Amino acid sequence: MEQEYRAILQAVGEDPEREGLLRTPHRAAKAMQFLTQGYHQNLDELVNDAVFTTTNNEMVIVRDIELYSLCEHHLLPFIGRAHVAYLPNGKVIGLSKIPRIVDMFARRLQIQEKLTQQIGNCILEVTGATGVGVVVEAKHLCAMMRGVQKQNSSMTTSMMLGRFRDDPRTRQEFLTLIKN
Repeated sequence: MEQEYRAILQAVGEDPEREGLLRTPHRAAKAMQFLTQGYHQNLDELVNDAVFTTTNNEMVIVRDIELYSLCEHHLLPFIGRAHVAYLPNGKVIGLSKIPRIVDMFARRLQIQEKLTQQIGNCILEVTGATGVGVVVEAKHLCAMMRGVQKQNSSMTTSMMLGRFRDDPRTRQEFLTLIKN
């Protein structure tokens, strides 16, 4: 990967032998490996048996989970936050596992719509919940730095499964709680 970054530097008209760029191919390769580490993560290892029996069936929400991802179309970052809720059906997942699941999918080349779906489907799979709600809000540097160059635009995507889709009151409770 370092050789590829060296070739990119040359292709844009830079001299990869110049002092400030000598280690750039190495640093860029390490950064890309970090930013795409989600491809190498395993859900079972990530969850690590942190699913516990419960009698609680009330909504569980983890909100304002920061996320950083790379647009699969331009390899530019999109930055935002995810709000994830589920209705337990005899099982709850350890609190830290939800942000880890968000990161696992965000640390891949992505589009926000797919990211939102992957998070929702994964939470449903792991918990067996009666419903899952996910809202992702992000700013995309591909729309800010290039293309339309709109600095204040943001994108919101949502996925509602089970009771979040079927019961308007459940969906409204979730949407109200993430705004407060």
